Formats: sequence, C-alpha cells, structure tokens
Amino acid sequence: MGLTLLLQRISASSSSLAQQSLVQGLPFLELSSIFINLLLVLVFLFVVSARRIFVCLGRIRVFKDDLGANGSPIRHTSVLDGEVQEVRVGTDFKFSVFCCFYVLFVQVVVLGFDGVGLIRGDANGKVVDWSVLCLPASQGIAWFVLSFSALHCKFKAAEKFPLLLRKAQNTCVLMLWLIFAMTPALAFLCFVAIRGVTGIQVCRNSDLQEPLLEEEAGCLKVTPYSDAGIFSLATLSWINPLLSIGAKRPLEIKDIPLLAPQDRAKTNYKILNSNWEKLKAENPSKQPSLAWAILMSFWKEAACNAIFAGLNTLVSYVGPYMISYFVDYLGGIETFPHEGYILAGIFFAAKLVETITTRQWYLGVDILGMHVRSALTAMVYRKGLRLSSSAKQSHTSGEIVNYMAVDVQRIGDYSWYLHDIWMLPLQIILALAILYKNVGIASVATLIATIISILLTVPLAKIQEDYQDKLMTAKDERMRKTSECLRNMRILKLQAWEDRYRLMLEEMRGVEFKYLRKALYSQAFITFMFWSSPIFVSAVTFGTSIFLGTHLTAGGVLSALATFRILQEPLRNFPDLVSMMAQTKVSLDRISGFLQEEELQEDATIVLPRGITSTSIEIKNGVFSWDPSSARPTLSGIQMKVEKGMRVAVCGMVGSGKSSFLSCILGEIPKISGEVQLCGTAAYVSQSAWIQSGNIEENILFGSPMEKPKYKKVIQACSLKKDLELFSHGDHTIIGDRGINLSGGQKQRVQLARALYQDADIYLLDDPFSAVDAHTGSELFKEYILTALEDKTVVFVTHQVEFLPSADLILVLKEGRIIQAGKYDDLLQAGTDFKTLVSAHHEAIEAMDIPNYSSGESDHSLCPDGSVGLGKNHDAPSSSIDCLAKEVQEGTSASEQKAIKEKKKAKRARKKQLVQEEERVRGRVSMKVYLSYMAAAYKGSLIPLIIISQAVFQFLQIASSWWMAWANPQTQGDQPKVTPMVLLVVYMALAFGSSWFIFIRAVLVATFGLAAAQKLFLKMLRSVFRAPMSFFDSTPAGRILNRVSIDQSVVDLDIPFRLGGFASTTIQLIGIVGVMTKVTWQVLLLVIPMAIACLWMQKYYMASSRELVRIVSIQKSPIIHLFGESIAGAATIRGFGQEKRFMKRNLYLLDCFARPFFCSLAAIEWLCLRMELLSTFVFAFCMLLLVSFPHGSIDPSMAGLAVTYGLNLNARLSRWILSFCKLENKIISIERIYQYSQIPGEAPPVIEDSRPPTRWPENGTIELHDLKVRYKENLPVVLHGVTCTFPGGKKIGIVGRTGSGKSTMIQALFRLIEPAGGRILIDKIDISTLGLHDLRSRLSIIPQDPTLFEGTIRENLDPLQEHSDHEVWQALDKSQLGEVIREKEHKLDSPVLENGDNWSVGQRQLVSLGRALLKQAKILVLDEATASVDTQTDNLIQKIIRTEFKNCTVCTIAHRIPTVIDSDLVLVLSDGRVAEFDTPQRLLEDKSSMFLKLVSEYSSRSSGVPDF
Repeated sequence: MGLTLLLQRISASSSSLAQQSLVQGLPFLELSSIFINLLLVLVFLFVVSARRIFVCLGRIRVFKDDLGANGSPIRHTSVLDGEVQEVRVGTDFKFSVFCCFYVLFVQVVVLGFDGVGLIRGDANGKVVDWSVLCLPASQGIAWFVLSFSALHCKFKAAEKFPLLLRKAQNTCVLMLWLIFAMTPALAFLCFVAIRGVTGIQVCRNSDLQEPLLEEEAGCLKVTPYSDAGIFSLATLSWINPLLSIGAKRPLEIKDIPLLAPQDRAKTNYKILNSNWEKLKAENPSKQPSLAWAILMSFWKEAACNAIFAGLNTLVSYVGPYMISYFVDYLGGIETFPHEGYILAGIFFAAKLVETITTRQWYLGVDILGMHVRSALTAMVYRKGLRLSSSAKQSHTSGEIVNYMAVDVQRIGDYSWYLHDIWMLPLQIILALAILYKNVGIASVATLIATIISILLTVPLAKIQEDYQDKLMTAKDERMRKTSECLRNMRILKLQAWEDRYRLMLEEMRGVEFKYLRKALYSQAFITFMFWSSPIFVSAVTFGTSIFLGTHLTAGGVLSALATFRILQEPLRNFPDLVSMMAQTKVSLDRISGFLQEEELQEDATIVLPRGITSTSIEIKNGVFSWDPSSARPTLSGIQMKVEKGMRVAVCGMVGSGKSSFLSCILGEIPKISGEVQLCGTAAYVSQSAWIQSGNIEENILFGSPMEKPKYKKVIQACSLKKDLELFSHGDHTIIGDRGINLSGGQKQRVQLARALYQDADIYLLDDPFSAVDAHTGSELFKEYILTALEDKTVVFVTHQVEFLPSADLILVLKEGRIIQAGKYDDLLQAGTDFKTLVSAHHEAIEAMDIPNYSSGESDHSLCPDGSVGLGKNHDAPSSSIDCLAKEVQEGTSASEQKAIKEKKKAKRARKKQLVQEEERVRGRVSMKVYLSYMAAAYKGSLIPLIIISQAVFQFLQIASSWWMAWANPQTQGDQPKVTPMVLLVVYMALAFGSSWFIFIRAVLVATFGLAAAQKLFLKMLRSVFRAPMSFFDSTPAGRILNRVSIDQSVVDLDIPFRLGGFASTTIQLIGIVGVMTKVTWQVLLLVIPMAIACLWMQKYYMASSRELVRIVSIQKSPIIHLFGESIAGAATIRGFGQEKRFMKRNLYLLDCFARPFFCSLAAIEWLCLRMELLSTFVFAFCMLLLVSFPHGSIDPSMAGLAVTYGLNLNARLSRWILSFCKLENKIISIERIYQYSQIPGEAPPVIEDSRPPTRWPENGTIELHDLKVRYKENLPVVLHGVTCTFPGGKKIGIVGRTGSGKSTMIQALFRLIEPAGGRILIDKIDISTLGLHDLRSRLSIIPQDPTLFEGTIRENLDPLQEHSDHEVWQALDKSQLGEVIREKEHKLDSPVLENGDNWSVGQRQLVSLGRALLKQAKILVLDEATASVDTQTDNLIQKIIRTEFKNCTVCTIAHRIPTVIDSDLVLVLSDGRVAEFDTPQRLLEDKSSMFLKLVSEYSSRSSGVPDF
C-alpha cells in the first residue's frame, strides 16, 4: 500500500516544474553532497567497466601474439611479482571493513527511518517533501560501493587501498556531519584513508629480493621502521606485528626483520672509516681524534636527536611554571573565564608533547649508539686482521676481544649522555627563571648552591673513574688468563694442573674484586650526593628567602618544589656525565691507540699478476726480524729465485728459522731491507693447523663456490675420503672449537685441502707431513705435491729427509741464514750440515733392521682398511669426475627434491653433532633465578632492610613537601601558620633526615651486590673447571668467555643497582598515587584500571622482550668467537687473501646482533609511550576533577601538592616499568651464569676412601679389558672392545692409520673420556675408582700439540713450583734447551708470549719433554711427541727417553716408524679395534701383518734417499 503510494507520488512529481522546485528547495551543502556522492558512484562504475574491456582486449591481443608455430598458446608467467606465498589479513583491515559496513548499516537505517516517516505523513494527508530522501539515498549508494570495494581488496591481496577508494572515504567522511553514532567509525576510516594501508600482508617468494647472505634467506622482510609513516613513527606502531607474534609464541631469530640499509653495519663502517682515514691523511704528524671522526660521521643523527631533546626540556618546565597560577585559581583568584579548564588543557598538552618527544629522543639515541658500535667493531676487527707481529705482542687476542666487547660498548653507550653537555645549562637557566618568579632574589642563592653541589661531585667522579680504570685493567688480565686456560684446558687436565690455574684465576679475580668494591662503595656515596643535592639546594633557597623576608605563598613554594624535582635529574646526571665522559675518553684513547698500531708493511712483498714473468718468487738481499729493535735479525742475507713450477724444500734444525722463511715470503715478518716479489696468488698451510669452527666442507671451500668435481679431486688428493666416511655426518660434520674433534693428521689434511681447493699459483707449506702417519705421508706427497701441484710453484718446509730428492731446489737453514742451496746430490757431495741431517735419518732407518720384501707388493696390495693402495689410485679421480659431471647435468627437478630431503636430513643430523647451537631458556625468567640471586648474599637478610630504608626516605620526602605547602599562607595577604624559623628547621630536619636513609640504602645495595657477584663468579668458575673435557670440546670458548666477561660485568656493576632502583621507583609510585588519592579519591577510579592496563601491556611486551634479549646475548657470542678465531688465524687468512670475506662475515654477524637489539630497543619505547600516555590521561582527569569542584570545597595548597606530585607520575610510571623490564633483561645474565654453574662435573679430584699408595704405580703395568669409548652419548663408539696388557717398564709402540683411535685410547687412560664399557687397570688398581687428580698427577704425557702458557719458561716447566732451579736446569739440559735458554738475558725468567708464539713449535715440544723429565712419572705417554722436530733432534729425544725413562712404561704413538721400531711391543690399531699386538720382530716376520705393511711403506718412501 505504502509502496504504491510512494511510486504514484514519484511519478506524479516527475513533471519538470516539480523537479525544479525539488532541487531548488535543497540547501547548497546538501546539493553538493548529493552531486559528489553520485559522481563517485559513476566514476567507480566507469573504472570497473573500463577494466573489463581492457582485460578482454588484452586477452585477444595476447592470444594473437602468443600463438606459436604450432598454434598453441604460450603461458605468460610474471616473474616480476614473485610468487605469492601467503596473504595475512590484519586486524586493521578487518576493522576498516567493519567500519564501512557499520556506516552503510547506519545509512540504511536512516534512509529507512526517513522513508517510513514520509510514507506515514503522506498517508495521513500531510504535504511531504520527498527531497529529504535524496541525501541519505545518495550516501547509502556511495557507502554500498565503498564497502564492497574495501572488501574486494582482500581478494585482490592489495597492500594499499586504491587511491579512488581513499579519496571517496575522505570525501564521504567530510559529507557526513551525520549523527554521533558514526563518529568513532568515521574517525578510524579517516585515519585509514590518510595512511592508505589495508592491513593485508602479502608474503612473496621473489627472485628479485635476493638475501644479503645465504643465512638470511629465511627472513626477507626489511623492518617496517624504514618506510613507516609519521603517525606510525610517533606511536611506534610499526613494531606491532613483531610484538603480536611474540605474544603468541616465543620469538625466533627468523621472525626478526632485517635492518634498513642505512642501519646496517656496512653502511656505518664505510662512513666512519672514510672519515677516520681522511683525518689521518690531513695531518700525518698529529694524532687524529677518533671522537671527531665519529662526530663527523654521525652528526646528522645527533642533530635530529638534539631537536627532540631541546623540545622535551622546554615542555617539561611548563608544569612547574603553571602550578602557582593553578593554586591561585583554586584559592578563588580567577583572572579570565574558564581559566581552570584552560590551565588543565595546557598541562595536558605539555605532558603529551613531553611524552612523545621523550620516546623519539631515547630511541634516536639508542639507534645512534648502535650505529657507532657497529662501525667501531668493524674497524677494530679489520685492524686485528692487519696487525704487524710487533704490534701483536703488545695486544694479545684477549685484549683485542675486550676492546670490542667492553670499550666499543662504552663508546656506544655515551650517546645517552651526548646532549647533556648543552642541556644541563639550559635546564639550570629555565629553573632559575621559574624560581626568580616565585622566590625573587633568593634564586641567586639557588644558583650558588647548584654550582657548589656540582663541584662537590667532580672529585668524587674523578676517584670513581680511577677505580673504574684499575678495574678494567684487572679485568683484562683475568680475561687473558681465562681465555688461555680455556684454550689449553686439555693440557691442564692431562697434567693435573687445573686446580693451580683455577686458583690463579681466583687470585686475579681477588685483585679485580678489590677495585670493584672500591668502585661500588664510591658509587654508593655518589648516589647519596645525588639525592642530597636537590634537598640541599631547596633548603638554601627557602632559607635565603626567609632570611631576606620574602613572602612565600603555598603556590610559590609548590612551584619551587616542582622545579627542584626537575632540577634533580640534571644534578643527578652531572657526576654520571663526568664519569661517563672520563670512561669514554679512556675507551676512545685505547681504541684510537689500537687503530694507529703498526700494520703489516704494505710493501713487504710485491705481488705481480699471474703470467707477467716466469719467476714465481724472488728475494733479493732480504733481512727480516720479528723484533726490529733487536741487534740480531731473525733472517739475514736471504737470496733466492724460484721459477714457475719449481718444488723447493726447506730444511734445517729446530729453531733455524724455517717457518720465519715462509713468513717472509708471505710478508708477515717485518722487512728491514731487501725486496720480495711474488707472481700470482698464494696459498699457505701453517705448521700448527688453524681450523675454523663450522663444518669440514666450509673449511675446505674457505669461501669459494662449491664445484663438485673439483671438490672430489681435492678430497682424493688429501687422502680425506676414508676419514669422511668414518664421520657420521661426512663432510658436514661440525668441527669443535679449534678443530678439537679431528686428529692432528686430519686437521693438517683439511688445511691442505683448503689450500688445494683455492687453486693458487704458489703453495707455501710449513711442515705439512709431520702430523700424519708414514703411509698417509707418502700418499699425500705423491698425490698432493707430485700430482695435484705438479705445475704449481711449491715451497715446503720438511723434516722428512725422504721427500728431499724429489725437490728441484733444497735450502738448508741455520741460525737464520741459507747456508746451502742446490739439488739433493750436489748438497750431499758438499758435505756439512745437510749431510748431518741425512745421515741422522739413515741411522734411524738402519736401526729398523727390516727384512727386505719388495716394496711393490705393499704398493699394490689392499690397504687393511679396504681402500686400494697407491699404485691404482692415479687414474681413479678422472673417471669418477666424468660420472659426476653427468650426474650434475641430469634434470634439476630431481635435484630440487633431493635438496628438500637433504635439508630434512641435515636437521636430524644437527642433533647428533658434537657442537650444538647455544642453548637458551625460553619463556619467563623463573622465580628460582631471582631467589637464588637474592639468597646469594647473606641469605637475603639485607633485602628487607633495603626496602625499609627506601620507604622511610619516601615518607620523609612527602612529609617535607606537605609541611611547606601546609605551613605557608595560601595567598599573598594571608597570615603564615608558624614562624619562619620553625618552618625552616622542621623542613630541614625532614629533608636531611630523608637523605640519610638514602645513604643507608645505597651502602646496603652495594654490600649485597658485591657478595652476590663474588659468590656467583666463584661458583661458575669452579663448575667450568670441574667440567669434563667433552664440555670444552662441544662448547666454543666464545660462549664461556661471553659469560665470564659480559654477563659477569652485568652482575658486578649493573644488577644490584637495578634491583635497588626498582625497589625505590616502586615505593615512589605508591607515594605519588597516595598523595593524589588523599586529595581527590576519585582518581582511584582511574588508577586501578590504569594499573591493570599497565600490567597487561607489560606482560604483552615482556613476552617478546625477554626472547629478544636472549637472542641478543646468543648473537653476541659468534661475534666474539669469530674475532678470537680470526686473530688466531690471521696469517692464514692473509695468506689466502681472504680478509675481505672475513670482514663481510663480521659485518653480517654484527647485523645479526643488531637486528634483535634494535627491535628490543623499539619495544621498550613502545611500552613506555603507552604507559606514559595512560598516566597523562590519569593526570588530566585529576586536573579536571580539581577544576570542577566548587571553590572552597578543597584545600588549594593540598590540591597544589597533588598536582606537583602528579606532574611526576608519567615519568615515574615509565621509569618503574622500564626498571622492571631492564631488571628482567639483565637478570638473564644471572640465568646464563646459573646455567654454567650447574655443568655436570667429571669425577672428583680426590676420593678419600680410595687413594692410591704413595709410590703407585710402582710397576707400571697397564691392562685394558674390553674397552669401549665414545665421545658423547649421541655419537658412535670409537674404540670397540680393546683388550691388551702393557707390561711394566716396557716400551710400547702404538701405530695405526690416522683416525684409528690411538689418541682416543690415551684420553681414556687419562680419563679425559670415561669408558662406555670395560675397564683399565694400572698395577691391579681400577683407575675408575681413583680421584682424577690422583690418577693424572701420577702419569706423564708429552702431547701432540705442544702448548706453552703466557709467563716465563720456569712457570711453564713447573707451574706447581715443586722443584728447585737446579732440577729445572737439569731437565732443560736433558731436553736440549739448556744452551738456548742460557743465551737469553733473563735465563729461566725468559718471557713466553701468548700461545708460546715467540718459540718455535720444535722448541715448544722440547719444553713439553722437560715437563715430563721433571715429573719423573712411572708411566710416560708420547702422543706424536716428535712430529714437529727434525730427525736428528728426534733421535736425540728418543735416546734421552731411553736413558731417563729406563724403568718406566713408555707408550709411544708415532707416525715415524723408527720411533717405535725399537719398542718392546707394538700395538697396531685399525678402526678402533686391536689389529695386532706383539714384538716388532715377530710382526715383521709375519708376511700378512699390517705392521709390516706400514714399515714397508715407510722404508719404500725413504728408499728414495740414495746412500752416499
């Protein structure tokens, strides 16, 4: 009925006249609105239809173009867009669509309501104006189109709203001055329209977005910070996606987005480095300033920060300035209408601006610090790779790591204090201006008092800095020793010295602790000064104004108190600033000094590109010296010319300068005069193997791309194939710290493979065959030097005389000079030193007395391990490479599937590797950690005392402010309630009383912190030293050092004050809320929900923050680890010319660290911003309440007091949350230390009930019963049921191929590894029943890797100081070192540098022999002990051992057959089983014996040496 009426009415009114009147009747705004809405709808329809037409046309054209010859259409795949992996619909999008449909719904309701009303009116016969429906109808249509367009974005996976849609939303919003019901929805849509982002995230898998490095492939998002809008930056909402992931599950490193390019380490390093070089070049005579270089590089960021800091300072003084007006207004003085509301508005606006600028300023400062740290770390790293040898002596690797871990950190932290220098005067000037307004001329007294209190803190800061300096030095020393102990833990345990060295570290910690105590107590006194200075300043100010007779009012006093409270910050920060400036200066000087250290001479060698000349290496009149100041150079008169493709052998006695000779070719040793010229690239293999942690494949590739055929060839040439088959993960086996899970020979062969894979022109090999057995040695020589390197130039140092005949040139060195050079036969004829070396070798061979079987047999026979012997190996590689090439060419799809399978396999495999990824606790820090820390000192009895003293302090502070507000008159004319004298005395009593409680709290906190830190440190140190060897094998030293340095520093200096700070802030907050509720209890209505909201947000934030901090601390270890590793292997890295790649790796690791670090900084600011906004609203609510109360119903001075405290609310609240979060983040250090305090230890050092007899072992008989050994629970068995008996006093030789389990057996004897089954008896006592110290101190070993500790020769021979000097000299003489050491000026106190770097490897081996001679144990083990010495010295050592250890059981593992041939018994091991065990004579008579094969191989290799 109504509808027909409506239709009739419409048709009736469609005459032109009616239309005209209809349109004319509408107001202009409505007309324009209808017009715009309809226009929008038309445009939408046009765009949609046009698109359809274009699509159709496009299809027709594409079809025509793409019909190929056979007429079939070709599919177009767009590569550019990348394949969309997934589309995530965010909350923003859902809410936008909801708002659109909500507004559409309201429009329809309005239209319906109007329509129904009009129809009713018409039905009742009233005159109806139908034009009323035009506007809601047009708007309804427009919103209908809008809503469905917005929804369509989801199906189109659009990340931005179309421009038209955004304009339409904005326009419709402008049109809609409709009902309030739509206001929130429209406001949100308006915001969305301006921002333009839909809230839909599209993850593409694009070829364009190439990851920076292979490791980053998992994470392709760049942080949203880089292109966030202004609103997103101001509210920090760009970090929301990360926090929402963190709230759902623990964050992983792959969730954290990449840094923006301008925040990456590479960018910042380049800027800083170019400025530093510029400064150095500008004035070479003057020392360049590192601080200036940093400022030149990052001044823009600092300036932008300064704007926020300045604005923040200005706004923070608005509150104190306005308080007196507010108190006057409440007292009934109203100067203009609505003054109260306007004042409240000003307060609110100022607080809002202050909140936003604070967060921007702090975040900016943190980012600046991050940039400086990244750039400086990269510079220190690069310098470490280029240090000359003399500079290295003054900076040990421990120190260099400290520059990076501590000094760089400190310089980065200084960014926080950067602006304080100019802000401090500004703050003081503003404060004085406000005080002058309130207390008049007495403000001059304020200025004087302020200056006095600042000056008082300066000497304190000086003292503090002095202690800090000494603390750092002591820490450096301790860190050096710790890293040395960790590196050489195997030796310490074998020699049973670990307790001695642990005590040494505890003594060093004692020295450090002495300065720590002084530093913390002086810090406590400074804290007392901080809190007392504002009290002192206010007392002086009020005292002066009363003395001058100024009339104080409640408003003036409160304004002054609020000003003092703000002034407290700069006054408190000033000593901090002074000490921070001093500390930063110390760090800047240290790093600047390091960066200016001498580098390797650039001109030490002249490198020509390959092919320019046929001469590969030429040295003219070379004089070189490791120590340029010493009178006697290391090498002198060196003349040499090596043509391309020559093989040069270098030989000579121990300490004759062979390794130095290779160093001079590499340019490692300082050149005093002469010229060194190389043509082409070089590869270097060092004598003591340098292996990177990572897997074997990475070590061999060493940064080169993988080429399978070439890789296989290399493995073959280095005899590594068999070894890799033995490893459960093949070449993907992860190598422990410094190659710990490889045998000496395997390490050496991995090094050789690394060199060969680089395909260089010149090969420099430093005694590469000493660490491998005879068979492997000859095979290596043939396969590697004679075959793989046949057309390369090779210079090799060797002690193996048998390899010399095949050299084109032999150099004999003695005392740093080339005394002979020529071919083998020529040198023999010449006689002299070369002849001595060769004849020593012949003596050894003759002593073997071998039945002479044809060497051909052994060459072609199968090796015992089942691999084909030498003879057949030559043609194998080429055919296998052909097959491989075919495999590679076959379809890629199969290889893709294989890659996926490989990945899964790798994942499973990773679980079984020796070195596992660093573990981190997930989720909340358990309460146990807090409690364990609190109970660590005095069983926690100090905690309640700290809380009580803080509470009393807070109470007295509030009381003093209340007293001043209450006792002073309200307005100018009123009478004061007490006399001026009483007013001042009571105020000072309350104020100074409060400061004493602060002093008590500070001292208690320092006492507590010291005791707890020391207890935790000792517990961790003892736990680490008691850990079994397997722990050190599978834990990179960097991880342990990280805990002992960084985490321990946090516990020493940070956590006690964080705990104290958290307690004080909590109590202050309670005080502020208490004062506010006392005046306006209604505030509680807001405070309680606010507290709930704060706690909820804090919980939400902590979920992500905790994980971020844990990830940060884990990402720190690899940086330190790479640092230590690179400095140790600097010579190898430079030898291969790989500095650039290592530099890149370092920059990548720095970015890996900065990613989570940056996000954790932003997350803190995100939280603080929201907290402060909440508290700002609470404060505004309190102000509104005070303004709206009727005049006189509230005491103005009390209301003023509430506002004074309320001004501080947001700062206190954010500080409270911050201190809690920072405390929890720092507590993670305790959690990490706690982890290492609970390492399951090895067996006890002494078991009182089963101590061996004093003279045990008397006989020295060793029995092995069914011995089974594995390195770790999840690793395969290495020794499979070995059973044999070594009779007492006999010499036992232990031989076998590399990796057959020889060293493992020795480790089981010393119980470095506990057997998985079976037992070992020595003189009928089961060694597993003894204490470890008792066992190891009665056995003696000369290990494979000779290790010297930093210190003196005396300390190295006898660290436990059990022997007299005479005995030490005797041991030195017997070990052939007496003469060398008598020549040194310090004799027994001759210095030994880190790692014994100033002694040759052979000399270090002799020192190890000296240790054994001193110990005089009944059982002596030689583990490849003479591998690094020449045959002559080896023969000598064997003689000494025969005479000195006549009645001892001597177990010798050796690769040189002559070393074991005169043993009483020989044990041959193969793959962890006993192959043979008998006397050498019997084994040699048995034609099928393995021992015979080994001997024949050795003699056949040696038979290359003709007699003379």
